[in-house]
Amino acid sequence: MNTVTTSETTPLPPATGAWREGDPPGRRRWQALPEPLRLEAGGELPGVRLAYETWGRLAPDRSNAVLVLHALTGDSHVSGPAGPGHLQPGWWDGLVGPGLALDTDRWFVVAPNVLGGCQGSTGPSSPRPGGGHWGGDFPYLTQRDQVAAEVRLADALGIDRWALVIGGSMGGMRALEWAVSHPARVESLLLLATTAAASAEQIAWAHVQLHAIRSDPQWHAGHYHDAGPGGGPHTGLGVARRLAHVTYRSEPELQDRFGRGQQGDEDPWRRGRYQVESYLDHHAAKLVRRFDAGSYVVLTEGMNGHDVGRGRGGTKAALRRITARTLVAGVDSDRLYPLHQQRELADGIPGADGLRVIGSPYGHDGFLVETDQVASLVRELVARVP
Repeated sequence: MNTVTTSETTPLPPATGAWREGDPPGRRRWQALPEPLRLEAGGELPGVRLAYETWGRLAPDRSNAVLVLHALTGDSHVSGPAGPGHLQPGWWDGLVGPGLALDTDRWFVVAPNVLGGCQGSTGPSSPRPGGGHWGGDFPYLTQRDQVAAEVRLADALGIDRWALVIGGSMGGMRALEWAVSHPARVESLLLLATTAAASAEQIAWAHVQLHAIRSDPQWHAGHYHDAGPGGGPHTGLGVARRLAHVTYRSEPELQDRFGRGQQGDEDPWRRGRYQVESYLDHHAAKLVRRFDAGSYVVLTEGMNGHDVGRGRGGTKAALRRITARTLVAGVDSDRLYPLHQQRELADGIPGADGLRVIGSPYGHDGFLVETDQVASLVRELVARVP
């Protein structure tokens, strides 16, 4: 069972097999891949399985399937309450459900946990053939490898074509790869706060986060999963999360929310904290409780390697492969994935209907926070689906 190695992680429920008609919504299931997955960087990954959740019912002609792809520290739990196996409610809870933009009375919504993740899919914390955990021996993955695994999941579910593929940030990278690699299988596409290729600055921010994790004395070259309760580079992962979270929000929002205020009765002149420091500490502690540092490294490296034009004659040639009706949206206050990156996508995809801008003070996280604006984009796209 693939679980996060921390002392406070809620164990995942037992594996319950592949999806079946009539399954309750949001129930985590697993799909084993029958053959090893060949990897873009060389070699293959054996024993792969993907965790996923579904909502709604698949139509007899299988024409109503929607694929939702999560960001770096997300998972398959898009909608629903916290509970067994889920430390927190669905991360797009206001988007998926009866009467919502992704109306589960109409759509069959599928959300996999990404390959390399730590919420049920094969990743560094998973058992490896021969015993022990993969740990630091887990192979390098690209977005194309992750999409290749998701293609096999779609095949197992009998879904030849997605009515809509939607993703933001890292999920947007995979959504883009779906549409470029398998254009005949994507009818509509919604790309949020993402890019055609990771930029030098994005790689630089990620490098500092990776360095924080690998510098932790408990990293042990990634082989810490058998260290027992409490083992692992939790300090380094917390530092990485603090840094990442600053890039996810905007400077005006942080100033408006916290300014120079101190945290409660703590005095920063006497080694107490400012409110913004407490805020970052809180988010670091939350992530450490539910996420594996090895997965953070593998997924971040995969994001750094993202380049949709690699081996395809460049970005412009790759984007011209897309046949899906497409909407591309960015967040006006996003300093990590600035609007010019989404404008490149909107200009280069033949079926894109211009660049849409989500107005938000929340920076990159706006694509998760501004549910009403995202819902409007979803409704616009699905209204065109027969």
